Amino acid sequence: MEMFGENGRDGVWTVMANVMDPESLNQAFNGCVGVFHTSSLIDPGGISGYTKHMAILEARAAEQVVEACVRTESVRKCVFTSSLLACVWRQSYPHHRRRFPAIIDESCWSDESFCRDNKLWFALGKTMAEKAAWRAARGRDLKLVTICPALVTGPGFRRRNSTPSIAYLKGAHAMLAEGLLATADVERVAEAHVRVYEAMSGGGAAGGRYICYDHVVRRGEEFAELQRQLGLPITGVAAASRPGYSDDGDVGGDGRFALCNGKLARLVSSRRRCTYDVYYPASYD
Repeated sequence: MEMFGENGRDGVWTVMANVMDPESLNQAFNGCVGVFHTSSLIDPGGISGYTKHMAILEARAAEQVVEACVRTESVRKCVFTSSLLACVWRQSYPHHRRRFPAIIDESCWSDESFCRDNKLWFALGKTMAEKAAWRAARGRDLKLVTICPALVTGPGFRRRNSTPSIAYLKGAHAMLAEGLLATADVERVAEAHVRVYEAMSGGGAAGGRYICYDHVVRRGEEFAELQRQLGLPITGVAAASRPGYSDDGDVGGDGRFALCNGKLARLVSSRRRCTYDVYYPASYD
């Protein structure tokens, strides 16, 4: 909003809406062609980060938003921000049965029962919310695409003790051991949303889910740096006691999973080849 100056200039303005109020959402969406649903519930006290109750609320909000998109005559497209956590949590398979890393891509879903049993509430909330969005859009006159970013980093990351980030990192040692702890720069995440939205037009190729990340954390030192940036107590990776670690702190072993974001990479690459795309450099303080 600071870029555009006063409210409403150049067709950009702020509208307040309650995601639990259908009429409020309809008023906010009226006249819009597309909706980007990027909301995330956080603990205002900054203590627990995310609770089971918040997971239920997030799923309900997702359903309300998509239903409002369907009801609003002008809206034809919705880009829904989910999370990589909606893809990676499930019961581990026996390591000796796998010769190669198992691929985690857009076809994978986190196991809700596993998330509940292990109190992974943020992962549960993201999984439930995305599934609720797909159910609400099924068979309706609305094109829905979901993006599943890894832990989002970028400008201001060092200065904020972000409760969603803290909640994301619950169970991070297990993700690190399996090669599933990844990060995504906020600019890359934003670009992914824009490119997917553009490719949804007409008979565009965009559809389904997209995993978004730009770095996989593979060493204990990198994980410690993430904790430091969030202002969290730095905990050891317990390398010797966890499968998938070598003595020098690298993630390795036969039990690793491998993340795959090829679907998004192909889409972004194809869009960049278009001659009418113009990119402007941007700097951030």
